[in-house]
Order: sequence, then structure tokens, then C-alpha cells
Amino acid sequence: MQRPMQACLAIDLTRLITRLRHASPTGIDRVDLAYARHVLNQGAEGTRFGLVSTALGPRVLDRETARGIVEAVAAGWVEDVTAAADPVFQALASSLAADPAADGRPAPRAGRRRGEGGLDRRRLQAETALRVLRSGGPERLPEGTIYLHTSHLRLDRPERFDWLYTRRDVRAVFFVHDLIPISHPEYGRPGEAARHGLRMETVARHAAHVLVNSSDVGARFTDYARRRGLGAKPVTVAPLGVEPVFSGGVGESALPRLARPTFLVCGTIEPRKNHLLLLNLWRDLAGRLGAETPRLVLVGRRGWEIENVADMLDRCEAIRPHVGEVVGLSTHGLAALMRGATALLMPSFIEGYGLPVVEAAASGLPVVASDIPVHREIGGRFAHLLDPLDGPGWRQAVEALSEPGSRLRAALADRLAGYEPPGWAAHFERVDAALAGLPPAGVPMLRRGGERT
Repeated sequence: MQRPMQACLAIDLTRLITRLRHASPTGIDRVDLAYARHVLNQGAEGTRFGLVSTALGPRVLDRETARGIVEAVAAGWVEDVTAAADPVFQALASSLAADPAADGRPAPRAGRRRGEGGLDRRRLQAETALRVLRSGGPERLPEGTIYLHTSHLRLDRPERFDWLYTRRDVRAVFFVHDLIPISHPEYGRPGEAARHGLRMETVARHAAHVLVNSSDVGARFTDYARRRGLGAKPVTVAPLGVEPVFSGGVGESALPRLARPTFLVCGTIEPRKNHLLLLNLWRDLAGRLGAETPRLVLVGRRGWEIENVADMLDRCEAIRPHVGEVVGLSTHGLAALMRGATALLMPSFIEGYGLPVVEAAASGLPVVASDIPVHREIGGRFAHLLDPLDGPGWRQAVEALSEPGSRLRAALADRLAGYEPPGWAAHFERVDAALAGLPPAGVPMLRRGGERT
């Protein structure tokens, strides 16, 4: 039985509120939503709060107001519809059952239109902003409250967290998703390494405890804080949960019979995801196999610094019949897609966690992933791991998996036998235990500049 949390909790909702204008969530958005629901759906009124960072200082929302905002955000994402009711999935499934390459037609670009989902987003944003500004400040929080911040938003604005110096009885707990902008600045926007450094310093300055999604991230954060002279922080590793729909069940939708082998790559299209390797590989396959080329489906919106990838997607005629993009797919739609595809390809150079790897494994979908520390940590027992620069190795894997009666696919499927994906219940058991074990408030914190309070 899950142990209830006894302390007063305030969950930071700043990022979720900014996502009111988006029709589909990112991975961090999903984590934020899971935490908000976990905190706000238990405990009594007066022990659970939402907190929103504003230019006028933090604003504290009562539990019912906070819950209403969270559920409005979730409704706008159209996340809970079944695959059968998801128009993006239905359009994609129809196209994958057909064979556009046979007559030279391009692969589909499926997506949800801006504003789709039945919400008046501008009105909802305005109403929410007004409600937030009318709320009280951090003085509303009971003594000894635990403040929980589960995204990286605003952490590069250290002044937004100065209120923690005046409310020293409040214990702050932060979720660190990754240190990628610091360890691999070449994959981010200009200046992002410095901004992320500020985020990690804000965490180190205020945190009574740090939550991470993998041992790899925990080790990187601890090493960074030590090298920067910020001191060690207690860290809890809590692997992200996989939604139950990925494990399937009676009544779940599935893809129709596919015209050709179909491979998935999931996540925002950005340089560190190494999409360019796959697009060049598909160009080579198309030149040799023609209409027999397997399909590649890119699940995720286009991100930043991807000019070469965008050029391939928009201008390379050779791959156009074989490579498609899909944006705005519901969770149920993604799960159905994974249950019917050939394999997941995850050639990333660096990841904080790699949620698609465990989602695919839960779906019974074979996984080919880059041989990086976090993929070894979460998928070493079942994934086929390859160097992210090993182009010939990735081509051989794709060709082997595409063969009728593929031995490699059978072997990878066998590795998934008995696999139990991490779940949110186990995740929050670890988190709740960490929160219950927090020391009393009053331990000195670092001020800006490094001095102790």
C-alpha cells in the first residue's frame, strides 16, 4: 500500500501554465503533469498548494484552484482519447497500411492543427493569469511546507527563488532531468550552457533534496556541483513511469497490417537525437531498394538548430516516399503505433533518460539504441546497442530487422520476455520516501556568490 505524504506540499505549476497554448506535451510536460496530479489529488485542503512564479513574486493557489488549472492543461493536450478517437493516429494508420511508394507519392506528414482540442486557449490563458495574480504570496504556505519543482523552468532566473531565503522553514526539492546543455553545449542554442549552469546553481543553492530520473544524471549533477564548489546534495534516483497503455490489454487499438516494415524514432527533432544519421541511411536504402525501402516515421515536432535535417525532410526526393513525420499523436495512439511497428530506433548522442526506450519495451517493440550510459542503464538487458556514429552497423540492423522472419527481431523480442517496465506507482514510492525523510528546515543554504546564509 502506498504510504500517504503527511507534510504540506506546494507543487510548482509555472511550466504547466505556460503549456496552455500547446496542443501536445513534451516529455518534461508529462512528468510535470504526473507530479501535479500526484500531489494535488491526495491530502486535504490546506495541505496541498500550487505555486506559480511571476514577475511580481510567487503566487500560491489553493488545492482546488490548482487542480482545475492542471486538468484544463491536460484537457487541452487531448491526451486521454483512445487511439480509435485520435484523428492523427487514424490518418497515420491508414497511410501505413497503404503503399504510397508504389506510385511515388510522399509519405504523410500527420499532425494536429494549432488550437485543436476544443479549447479557447487565449481565453483560458487570460483567465488563468488573472486568477494567479489575485492569489496570495508565499506567506500563505504553512510552516515546514515542502516546495516541489519538477521542471527546469525559471531556474535560470535565480531572483525568482529568493523568496526561499525569507521562508527558511520551506524545504525545496528539485527534479533535475539532465545536464545536457552543460556536457554537450554543441547540441543546444547559443548561450544555453550558461543558462543551464545558472539552473544547476539555483538547485544547488536551495535544494534540501534532488530527484533525478537516472543514475547517470545523478552522477553528472553531483560531479558538476562538486567541481563548481556548490557542495553535495542528497539525491534520489526515481526512473520515470511508463503509462499502463503501453503494456496493451483487451480492447486496445492496433495498427492494421503494414504494407512494409516500419521503424519509429520518437522525440523532438533536435541535433542530439541524431536524426541525420537515419535520414542519410534511408537515402542509401532508397537508392538500393526503391519501392521496397522500409518506412521511417518520425514522431515529434521539429525543434531547433536542425537546418540539415529539415533540408533532408523537405528537399530530398529520394526519401520522401519512405519517411514521414507525425506531430500531436496521443499517448494511446503512440502505444498502438509501437505495438504494430517493426522496431524503435534511438540513435541519440546523449539522453537524460530516454523514455521511448522503455515505452517501446513495454509495448513489446524491439529496440535499437545508441550505446550511451543511460541506454545501458535502462535498456541494457533488452536493447541492441550500437555506437551512434556506426552508420554501417545501423544499416545492417535495419536491413536485418526488415527481413521476413527476421532472426534479429525474434532475438530482440525474446529479450523482452518478462520485462517489467518502471511504473509511476514505484516512482512515487521512492519520491514519497525521500520527502518523508527530509531533515528539519534550517540547514544553511548558499546565497548567490557562494556564501552561506
